[in-house]
Amino acid sequence: MKKTNYFIALFCTIAFLSTNRVNAQSLSNNELGDIYAENIKWSAFPAFPPEARLAVLIGNPKKAEPYVVRVRVPADVVLLPHKHPENRIYTVISGVFYIGIGEKFDAAQLKAYPPGSVVILPGNTPHFHWAKSGSYETQVSAYGPLGISYMNPSDDPRNKGK
Repeated sequence: MKKTNYFIALFCTIAFLSTNRVNAQSLSNNELGDIYAENIKWSAFPAFPPEARLAVLIGNPKKAEPYVVRVRVPADVVLLPHKHPENRIYTVISGVFYIGIGEKFDAAQLKAYPPGSVVILPGNTPHFHWAKSGSYETQVSAYGPLGISYMNPSDDPRNKGK
């Protein structure tokens, strides 16, 4: 009897972990789960330049709840001055993350953050990014809803072609 219960428990645990690994995207804030890098689903984000990618890892950034997203930006791509209403915590995963504070792009204001660095960005702080020395990947933790507004509306990729 004990061996049967052990094997049933082991089977259920393996099935649970396997299911979570396959469906690792957009985990709930309230459940045990895990994410493996190879399971991250990257997609275009209309408010970013078309080459940049975003992956929702935890929570729903459209709702008033904690969320975690990753942002991947290829070399030489610039995100022009914009701001977010929510407070954000950026963790640099790879590459060098260049961020500058201000309403106008000014390369002299960029500060370089290597992998492992953490940057706190209070809500409504105008800033800009540049993948100056190659691609970078950051992880953003915040409490939603996620918002982004460009200082100059014509810089917003969502307004291109309108």
